[in-house]
Amino acid sequence: MPVGNSIREALTGGRFCYIVELVASQLTREAKLLDVAVRLSQVPGVVGAGITSYAGGAMGHDPVRVGTAARARGLTPNIHITCVNKDRHTIRRELEDLIALGIENVFAITGDYPKGLDAANIASPYDLDSVQLVEFINELREAGHPFYISAAVSPFKYTEADCAYQYLKLEKKIAAGADWAITQLGYDSRKFRELKRYMDERGLHVPLFGNVYVLPAKAAQRMSKGEPPGCWVAPELVERIQEETQQSTDKGLAARLERAAKMVAIVRGLGYAGAYLGGDHQADRIRWIIKRSEELAPRWEELAEEISYAPKDAFYMYEGPRPPKKKRGFWLRLADLGEPANTPRFLRGLLTAAYRWIDRRPALARAFERAELSFKEPVFGCKACGNCVLGLTEYVCPMTCPKNLRNGPCGGTLNGQCEVFPDRACVWVNVYERAKAADRVEDLKVFIPARNRALEGTSSYINYFLNRDSRPEHPVRLVQIGPAPAAKPEPDATLVPK
Repeated sequence: MPVGNSIREALTGGRFCYIVELVASQLTREAKLLDVAVRLSQVPGVVGAGITSYAGGAMGHDPVRVGTAARARGLTPNIHITCVNKDRHTIRRELEDLIALGIENVFAITGDYPKGLDAANIASPYDLDSVQLVEFINELREAGHPFYISAAVSPFKYTEADCAYQYLKLEKKIAAGADWAITQLGYDSRKFRELKRYMDERGLHVPLFGNVYVLPAKAAQRMSKGEPPGCWVAPELVERIQEETQQSTDKGLAARLERAAKMVAIVRGLGYAGAYLGGDHQADRIRWIIKRSEELAPRWEELAEEISYAPKDAFYMYEGPRPPKKKRGFWLRLADLGEPANTPRFLRGLLTAAYRWIDRRPALARAFERAELSFKEPVFGCKACGNCVLGLTEYVCPMTCPKNLRNGPCGGTLNGQCEVFPDRACVWVNVYERAKAADRVEDLKVFIPARNRALEGTSSYINYFLNRDSRPEHPVRLVQIGPAPAAKPEPDATLVPK
């Protein structure tokens, strides 16, 4: 008998619902997580659990194993699938495991950079980015596997480039096949409202979950410093939580739960499809938050004024004037003329014939690639991937991003600074500023497919004109449609504590 999907059923039915995050870290015994799953499955309104993978950049329990066992105990899992330390073949095997187990819900995310990894001297541990991952899962779905795909978005970005790119990237994820979206963590109702307005104005009618985190003092202090990446808490809120902790006998617990209930009421009032609850998974507290939020629902607009923590001079898309665009430099205009996609038609045939002639002579082709790299490396930061998309990224090589992302920044940026190298500006800020100067921001919505890794160290010009590379008009599919993977037996859901 097929197992139902309570998450899909609730969202397609338009019923406001709750998903609780279970952090499958090494610090928590699996047996405890599964006891939590049993209790949460009995809370009205809770339709599933998010099962984390590589949360905060640290290893943890296998989310597929934990999710399978949670489902056996009555709680529908939404498995976090990250791109960390996995190539596309490893990711496919992970997805095939889910297919064999009959698990439909996946949360497709890039994932935090691994802790302790020397990014300056070690090749990037990322083969795909989150948009490409959504596309990958959607290709499997086209083959007949009923995945229900969620994706992340962070409205809590307070510079124009960070904020606008998060929304542009969400549009890419939806176009690639995402069915619903979950916000990252924040305590700013104006940003919750901004995201909803952005989606409504663009006809992005997918269910949206607001992230509601029960925030204790120690976590608030860490998040105020941007730890884990993508999370930020205003100093004013940190001070308030510290006061609540010091001045109450319950160490601020009641105040934390009340704030969470208020945030649920706010996102519900704004028209979100549900709340994604994190920071506390005790069933009695989750039940209290849900009941209290229903009591507070008529006051949601008043509460939205109360919970609106943001940095000074914060950027809001619909509030205040936009910063002026910068002037586009001469060299960037010249680069447009040399972009292969802009080659005049009468030259294409000649260049294709010339490159084909060079390609038949391996020594000459290698010399041509070295000459190409000697120019492109100092000028654009080229990493010789063989799948050049400089014309789509405003002549900033995406391979200079520590995560090798090709479709925009991750959620870990903080005020325009890189998650991996906090002393450096995120490379995608430069991409956005150049696109804005050229009135090409809308072009940043173009989906850039995963590169053909077999072309590393070869000439991108030869690959382009001979149609070997992977680019928007000539993508290489990640999944070659074939027979469905053989079904695997359902594992014993009884887990032994480690």
